[in-house]
Amino acid sequence: MLTTIIYRSHLHDHVPIKTLEDMVTKANNKNSSHDVTGILLFDGLHFFQLLEGPRDAVQGIYDRICQDARHHNLVELMHDFAPARRFGKVGMELFDLREHDKSMVLQAVLDKGTSRYQLTYDDRALQFLRTFVIARDKENYFEIPAASTWEFIADEPSRTLQDEVIDSLKECHFAFQPIIDPFARRVASYEALIRTPNGGSPGEYFSAFGGEAVYQADIQSKKLAFELAKKLGIGEHSISINLLPMSLVTVPDAVEFLLTQIEANGLVPEQVIVEVTENEIISRTDEFAAQVRKLKSAGISLALDDFGAGFAGLSLLSKFQPDKIKIDRELISDVHKSGPKQAILHAIIKCCNSLEIAVIAEGVEKAEEWMWLEAAGISQFQGYLFARPQLNGFPAIAWPEIKS
Repeated sequence: MLTTIIYRSHLHDHVPIKTLEDMVTKANNKNSSHDVTGILLFDGLHFFQLLEGPRDAVQGIYDRICQDARHHNLVELMHDFAPARRFGKVGMELFDLREHDKSMVLQAVLDKGTSRYQLTYDDRALQFLRTFVIARDKENYFEIPAASTWEFIADEPSRTLQDEVIDSLKECHFAFQPIIDPFARRVASYEALIRTPNGGSPGEYFSAFGGEAVYQADIQSKKLAFELAKKLGIGEHSISINLLPMSLVTVPDAVEFLLTQIEANGLVPEQVIVEVTENEIISRTDEFAAQVRKLKSAGISLALDDFGAGFAGLSLLSKFQPDKIKIDRELISDVHKSGPKQAILHAIIKCCNSLEIAVIAEGVEKAEEWMWLEAAGISQFQGYLFARPQLNGFPAIAWPEIKS
């Protein structure tokens, strides 16, 4: 199977540029022996490379490139398949953009196209090459430092309810996980995540209910979430609660119940955020919209959870105008290495900025993910990198510190 991989990266400061010639010579021999084409562009700081050839050979060469210490901030832009080669020459060829006219470089690469395809700029691989040559996307080449630059230090102990209080709880518990602004060292809110009494997942808890009873259980459980938040001393911090979208529609007076419990626990609606996921089909859109209006009219904020994971995200964004969106973990994972994910996130951030909707990155587990997202314009984060959910308590938060 013929495979094409395109990536870009940054040359490390300590690597002499004069070593490039030797690097290309060795790569030419390696690629030729594996029937792989390599086209490498260099602008004095950034590399752009296209690899094309048999799938296993291209993947093996690319895996070794990823481990090469001479460059960093490697981002995979394209991983595609084709019935025949785009380029006819195997080996490796370097184009130093500091020494050649840009239009000449583009034409030289086009001339290497196979006669069968007679490549034009409509070809996706060539579009990437052209974008790099004219530096159209250069503002997104974030210089992300190594993860070892940072250490994460908790400055306060966790807070957990006493055993006698926990023993008095009912059929469900809650784990709390903070949403934070790392640089401001500020907790934006605590998310209340439903658990079984032994710490089991939301799916495990709701599996005990059948039919529409699951929605009643969903709404009723929030009474305990507010009680726990009060006992833990949430103060003026916000609390995020998760609701199945249809819970608001199928449970009579659901909004009124929530407001009653908020007041009973000394909270105010303005510090409550209702998170709904786009994964569940909303079959009664008009009724759901009416309940959202009641929530927001009362002062409760609305967030779309797991944004980007389901089928209805953009539709919900246009119809219900949430105050916040939480980008799904699948888009966050290894975003610092994925060109497609970066492009999608740039679009989401730009869209939400235009609509004055706050963006939260959830499921952040790596320092590199956080640094890329911060550079892209996101300031609120949630994930294991900073704090894991704590059953019946507020966890200690690991704040980022630059190593001295």
